[in-house]
Amino acid sequence: MSHWERLAALPLEVEGYTLDVLKGDAEPVNGYEAANVLVTLRGGGFEGAGEDPAPVAEQRDAYVGAGSYLDLEGSWTLGSFAAHLRTVDQWRTYPAEWEMAARWRNWSYESAALDLALQQAGESLHAVLGLEPRPLTFVNSLGLGDPPSADTILRRIERYPTVGFKLDAAAAWTPEVIEVLAGTGMVRTIDFKGRYGLEVSDQAALEAMYPLVIEAFPEALFEDPHEDLEHLIPPDRLSFDAPIARAADVTTRTINVKPMRIGSLEPLLELYAHCDARGIAMYGGGMGERGIARGQIELLAMLFHPDTPNDVAPSPFNEPEPPPGLPQSPLDPGSPPAGFRLS
Repeated sequence: MSHWERLAALPLEVEGYTLDVLKGDAEPVNGYEAANVLVTLRGGGFEGAGEDPAPVAEQRDAYVGAGSYLDLEGSWTLGSFAAHLRTVDQWRTYPAEWEMAARWRNWSYESAALDLALQQAGESLHAVLGLEPRPLTFVNSLGLGDPPSADTILRRIERYPTVGFKLDAAAAWTPEVIEVLAGTGMVRTIDFKGRYGLEVSDQAALEAMYPLVIEAFPEALFEDPHEDLEHLIPPDRLSFDAPIARAADVTTRTINVKPMRIGSLEPLLELYAHCDARGIAMYGGGMGERGIARGQIELLAMLFHPDTPNDVAPSPFNEPEPPPGLPQSPLDPGSPPAGFRLS
């Protein structure tokens, strides 16, 4: 049986669900408030949870305020429940603005359903799949501010010396900043963010920055270069993130796998199998998970690609100044309990 066939056969009883808001402490930026929607499915005395990275506050509040209007109650298998989700209107309160948002929302329900089904069966995810979670190499993903400075990286290395970095490159990076970063030996991935259709304000500066960065980090991965500059990246160090939603999208030797962006368990597991069969390297990526969903993607990375620079650091690493006492990398998997959760 494939991994999906094993999961799809799990019985699932759904008696109801709730929506709640998971807020952060950051101030809203351009109308966007750092908050996710927590989906909790109930059944048989258990609760399964998943997260949707919420839109702007007004839309999020309308979604949560509408309550549990979806018809999800009943006796299912996980497979039949996932199929049923494709027939219900998950966007009754306002339309999905783009396809990725629709995938995020669907993932919140499917991941909650998997969590609930596994708890009802008294099984952990790794046991059902026949895999063992392994210590997880993770990196901390962030930008360097405006104007860019390496100071925050140096402070984090001092406190967490085993945690590497995935850094968002910017045309404003100076040779001096690049030299300091390279000197740390801790930069694992450079994200050019060139596949999101973002406007380039200074094309000349962008083009000048690429060769400096490529030369400075001889062992780093280079993610999502701008299409007209992709030819500068050695093929064995080129990685795609934004273009990856299905196995058919894989064209590079390395990819960033973001379960929430893929949006559904079946194509996610197909993607894992596709890459494993072809020797394509994978590393995990997050979408601003705040609660249980961060542990869910950490668990998936522990099962399918634990030794790569996974951008799934525990959520407190995303704070402006991470507090003391956070885990070092690699992250100990411990003994994951029944359900789709790390602890």
